[in-house]
Amino acid sequence: MLPVMDSLEQKILAAFDAPGARERSLSGFGDPATVKEAASRLVERGWLRATESPDLYARTEDGRLQLAAPRDVTIYSRPGCHLCEEAKAQIAPLLKEFGARLTEINIDEDPELRSRYDYDVPVVFLGARKAAKHRIDLAQFRRQLRDAVA
Repeated sequence: MLPVMDSLEQKILAAFDAPGARERSLSGFGDPATVKEAASRLVERGWLRATESPDLYARTEDGRLQLAAPRDVTIYSRPGCHLCEEAKAQIAPLLKEFGARLTEINIDEDPELRSRYDYDVPVVFLGARKAAKHRIDLAQFRRQLRDAVA
């Protein structure tokens, strides 16, 4: 079972969606002790990481997934991957049918993601849950999209 985020933790993770917010200070989110405690929980879960600069944090890809809506689809891929292109083409009509949003992440731009998925692309997530890797079972993916609570 996934840990439940409180509103401050959600607010912190969502702040990284702002343009140019790859790294940010958490000052201004409220009581410094409360914010530090929330940041520590997020770091412990692997959703936030401290940077080399004091008091600056970066959201991890796992942290981004925690904010994904049930029908948000993420595909981890790399340029030149024929299975990735095939998967995107296969799921495109289903995304349109269900009004799902697609985010494509190039694993080669992030050393951690490359290490995690190097030989497994494409990897497809629906919300925060892995739905498929390598090849898409379209009937199963349709059921997953249908059953996702929007």
